[in-house]
Amino acid sequence: MLKHGVIKHKTMSKIAVLGDGSWATAIVKILNDNNHNINWNIRLEDDIEYIRKHRRNPNYLTGVELHLDKIKLFNNIEQALEGVDTVIIVIPSAYLHEALQNVKRTAFNNLFIVSAVKGIVPDYYVTPLEYMKNVFDLKDDQFGVISGPSHAEEIALERLTYLTASAENQEKADYLARLFACHYTKTTTSDDIYGTEYAAIMKNIMAVASGIAHGLGYGDNFQAVLISNAIREIKSFVDLVHPITRDIKNSVYLGDLLVTAYSTFSRNRTFGNMIGKGYSVKAAQLEMNMVAEGYYAVKGIFEINKKYNIKLPITEAVYNILYDRISPRIEMNILKDQLD
Repeated sequence: MLKHGVIKHKTMSKIAVLGDGSWATAIVKILNDNNHNINWNIRLEDDIEYIRKHRRNPNYLTGVELHLDKIKLFNNIEQALEGVDTVIIVIPSAYLHEALQNVKRTAFNNLFIVSAVKGIVPDYYVTPLEYMKNVFDLKDDQFGVISGPSHAEEIALERLTYLTASAENQEKADYLARLFACHYTKTTTSDDIYGTEYAAIMKNIMAVASGIAHGLGYGDNFQAVLISNAIREIKSFVDLVHPITRDIKNSVYLGDLLVTAYSTFSRNRTFGNMIGKGYSVKAAQLEMNMVAEGYYAVKGIFEINKKYNIKLPITEAVYNILYDRISPRIEMNILKDQLD
């Protein structure tokens, strides 16, 4: 359930940010602008040296200038976790297991762990928080989620953005909301940690479908039908997998779907558009040089749904195109007869 209101009284915290992509850089910018102390885990030492010299990420959101007096840079995760009270995980789900597999099992004890990842962990078919819970033997009250609708590129430009901070404990949700509230971000709280996490995962699948349709030449009229069906599909899944009181029309669910399905900033829509235009999966991934979480998410949701047998026609269509290599045009012709 969402709770609205003005978030007041920022408390300075020591925070670790794990990940160095565009969303991680946007998060570091927000925290940096809010004057928090940040341990930032960067994968490559060369990138650390570049940031120290130029105060910018050399690969993502290169226009964002960072204030390094409040940021310490590490390429070792355990070192980045030392002395912090909160860790924000922004490592793409496809690389999460690899990044954390050598981290000691007690490294996250007593920390507040926030997922800003919007994908399924491949092969494990779990959300990032479920992965953390299982591998590191953590409890739900240690977890939080930060969700959109948001594009890193617009945060870099300081365009008004609304974020939802989710945690089972209201005090922790309020704390997380305070971390992210600033003059260009407004924050709302929720207790729906797994629902917001799953919704963020599924909206990437729907954005891939939207991109495929656009690449095939379908217009705005069809897109409207596709996305109205998509939000119902998301609701069917999250309501069964994680039953809780929620309004699927809230911005953390519907808004996040809309911005990901329609925006030119959306890498999942871009990926789908390339598939619709005839690119192979590998060629599209190579040309983008960025992770489209929807590619991994659709296999994860497809596998998870074997347990629930929920009717997910859009998810199944995207799976058939990406993994069974069925022609996008054929699959979309089948899908369009299942929509209303």
